[in-house]
Amino acid sequence: MTTHIRPQPGIMDIALYEGGASHVAGRTDAIKLSSNENPFGPSDKAKDAFVKCAHTMHRYPSTDHARLRTAIGEVHGLDPDRIICGAGSDEIIHLLCQSFVGHRDEVVFTEHGFLMYRIATQAAGGTPVQVAERERTTDVDAILAACTKKTKLVFLANPNNPTGTMIGLAELEHLAAGLPKGVLLVVDGAYAEYVEGYDGGAELATRLPNVFMTRTFSKIYGLGGLRVGWGYGPREVIDILNRIRGPFNLSTAQLETSEAAVRDQDWVNKCRDDNTRLRAWLAEALAEKGVPSDTSTANFILARFASEEEATACDAYLKTEGIIVRRVAGYNLPNCLRITVGDEPSCRRVAHLIGVFKAGGAGPQE
Repeated sequence: MTTHIRPQPGIMDIALYEGGASHVAGRTDAIKLSSNENPFGPSDKAKDAFVKCAHTMHRYPSTDHARLRTAIGEVHGLDPDRIICGAGSDEIIHLLCQSFVGHRDEVVFTEHGFLMYRIATQAAGGTPVQVAERERTTDVDAILAACTKKTKLVFLANPNNPTGTMIGLAELEHLAAGLPKGVLLVVDGAYAEYVEGYDGGAELATRLPNVFMTRTFSKIYGLGGLRVGWGYGPREVIDILNRIRGPFNLSTAQLETSEAAVRDQDWVNKCRDDNTRLRAWLAEALAEKGVPSDTSTANFILARFASEEEATACDAYLKTEGIIVRRVAGYNLPNCLRITVGDEPSCRRVAHLIGVFKAGGAGPQE
């Protein structure tokens, strides 16, 4: 049957987002290192809060997220009135594009930036503008050169996914200062907690009128399955976003579990320390086996191979051994595999297997 129902222009140009694989056919013991999840999961306090929510599932959740915003504000030293919460930072990204991007408006991001920037831009009818990086690291001058009168937003993940690299606060401020009037710089801090002493751009978003920060509970807090994120920036921007945010976009379980998680900073510090130690070990172990990577500031390693064919073959071999990593050809990195820093046994196993592969002991791939 032929239908005359048609989507808005540009919608069918959007490539479907594919998350990291989580299963290997024929195996029940696969180790998932493809989605940058915290291998240690959420804190016990967060788990307890989630269980308690079972008693109030018949009640509607808060629409203003006041308790969670207050908790975030107290932990990070931020004004709760300048915080907005959403279903992961993905929803905040979509709200920003929906609010500020229209037909033929441009949104700038780097060539290895998070795929959701392009998707949200196209969904809003805007034009994605991809900017080259320098050795897989953000090039501020290239971003500024790409901005035009049509530019509305600049998205910059810092640390970046999937490269793991980042730029300093001075460079972020230089970028914000050089943007044309009316352009909002969105600093995506999904992995900010993995960098000790780094505020994710919060101070800049407090002081500068054209900087906005996004954060997530999906990574170091271990709540990827709950989908909770937040944004922080000028009150005027928060007011605009709240006008289109769904009133019940977060459930009680999401709100109360995230509140407990953000207040348990001892768990965050432990997870950061363990990740820092295991990340350094994994990067060194892979380098010794002939697989280099840039210095990562997140919870993953971007392993570089000699060619796309070698990366593809290694990925296939790891799957036969029950290890799932992330191919990143969709991020313009066809010769790379992104490997989440798991627990110690997982790190040792993936390093050993890549060593076997590089030594030619993997055998032919069917």
